[in-house]
Amino acid sequence: MAVSLLFTDIEGSTRLVQELGDAYPAALEEHRRLVRSSVEETGGSEMDCRGDEFAAVFDAPDEAVTAARRIQELHPGPIRVRIGIHTGDPLRVDGSYVGVDVHRASRICTAGHGGQVLLSESAHAALREPLDLRDLGPHQLRGLETPERIYQLDPEATFPTLRADVAEHGLGARLRAVVADDSVLLREGVARLLDDAGFNVVGQAGDAEDLLLKVRSYTPDVAIVDIRMPPTHSDEGLQAAKQIREQYPDVGVLVLS
Repeated sequence: MAVSLLFTDIEGSTRLVQELGDAYPAALEEHRRLVRSSVEETGGSEMDCRGDEFAAVFDAPDEAVTAARRIQELHPGPIRVRIGIHTGDPLRVDGSYVGVDVHRASRICTAGHGGQVLLSESAHAALREPLDLRDLGPHQLRGLETPERIYQLDPEATFPTLRADVAEHGLGARLRAVVADDSVLLREGVARLLDDAGFNVVGQAGDAEDLLLKVRSYTPDVAIVDIRMPPTHSDEGLQAAKQIREQYPDVGVLVLS
């Protein structure tokens, strides 16, 4: 069954951490509250939340657009949010969604800039009520075989060129990483170091089961895994690392003790 996926991301989160300092955690929590309330009030359901990224699912793109408008209205600054909306038929696994449509929605979000709301061709076509959108033309999103025609929700707003045409491989490409550790402090610290070093941390996990879900959902280049994780804190991470190597041979694994 077709659903509409909405992805959000805070622009320049590393800069915000440096500017806000100790006030950043509270600002991030308020941001999450505003996004969650906007999603719930428009009939959507939370799909995932990691770091400063948020994903939700709606029955139709019209509700997702309404939620996106509310999110942008509630974020006048300093936090600026980019939003991507895509309508597709993703696979439902373990209460969440996986598949190419999830990656497409995430890529559309990543292509935008703070304050910008982008829609895919399928989301545009599935709108029950026509909207005056700006056609930004086709763009080759990273990791996807076919170009995607992208539309901007506010046709009068001016933003820089989309960030869609970034090479997936070669000089300048950002390696995608998943970090797994039951200690939130260590996990966030490793993720922040990786982000500052140029990696793209696409997911964080606190246990082995969530780690495998993140790897299955986001197909990272590397998984960084703590050996001891819940529930027994013995070798769950090591067993998960072996499973990743068997099922996803293209994903590099770094095991930490």
